[in-house]
Amino acid sequence: MADTSHLEFAPPPAPGLVRAMVLALLAHALLLIALTAGIQWKQDPQQDAVQAELWAAVPTPAAAAAPLEEDTPPVATPPTPPQPDATAAAAAAAAAVAKAAAAAEQAQAEAAIATARARAKQLDDMKKIQEQTAREQAAAKKAADEKAAQERAQQQLALKEKAQKELALKEKAQREKALKEKASKDKALQEKALRDKALSTNAQQEQDRKQAQQAAKEARMLNELRQQNLKRMAGMAGSGGSGDSASSNNFQASGPSASWSRRVGAAIRANIVMTDNIQSNPRVEVEIRTAPSGTIVSARISQSSGVKSWDDAVMRAIDKTAVLPKDADGTIPTSIQFGFRPKD
Repeated sequence: MADTSHLEFAPPPAPGLVRAMVLALLAHALLLIALTAGIQWKQDPQQDAVQAELWAAVPTPAAAAAPLEEDTPPVATPPTPPQPDATAAAAAAAAAVAKAAAAAEQAQAEAAIATARARAKQLDDMKKIQEQTAREQAAAKKAADEKAAQERAQQQLALKEKAQKELALKEKAQREKALKEKASKDKALQEKALRDKALSTNAQQEQDRKQAQQAAKEARMLNELRQQNLKRMAGMAGSGGSGDSASSNNFQASGPSASWSRRVGAAIRANIVMTDNIQSNPRVEVEIRTAPSGTIVSARISQSSGVKSWDDAVMRAIDKTAVLPKDADGTIPTSIQFGFRPKD
């Protein structure tokens, strides 16, 4: 990791290094050639020494006439070293320079290849590092997301459990409240039932007492009415059956006179309000009890018609009539029975 980071942030190699080395070598070679050529130009040419040996005397006239001089030994000259050829030296220098340039180019190429390989390796290492970093970041992000999701799920579960507990407590409180209200209501109903029962018992006792009094009173009135009817019937024996004429109208009554019975029946029938359509023609028998003034004291159905709406309409009409007219003699029966049909 440290080497890779060092290569990543290291400065790039200086461009033209190999070229500069080649040029330096070439300059030195040319300088060497120039110096060598200058030195050869300043040397004087040396004469080649020639040495000969005489093996026999050749007689000549001149030699015979002239006196012989004393032979002088020849001067020995040192041999001249061979002079180097400037062209060959230049060619050798050029070959050396070319060889050096080729070596420099090869070194430059090898350096470029090495640099490219190092750069590629550096890029590959950087790519691997980036990929590793990306994988580590992705793994860290995934772990963080999973942890956050788990925490959210736990929070939602906790909220759900809390809501369920609150709902259960609320329902429990509502049930307890409903039970308390029901118990209170039942207690109130029981108390009311006890009061009603007590009141009903008292009312029933009072009603029984009143009914007993009313029954005794009615018994006396019936006894008196019976006596009066017997007297009237004895006086009306010669007039014919009034009951038949009464039965020809809307009602049938047991009373003192037919005209009075018809007037009473017409007065009651005028107050009958019947909205239902009755197909048959049922008959309802009603017993009416009155005071001496003609005020209706009570009325009851002695025999129902079987149609409740018709029975109720007749009873409402009797209540509405309230007071019955008196007979021609100024009297009125205390109890009389009437019969009514809807289509009569």
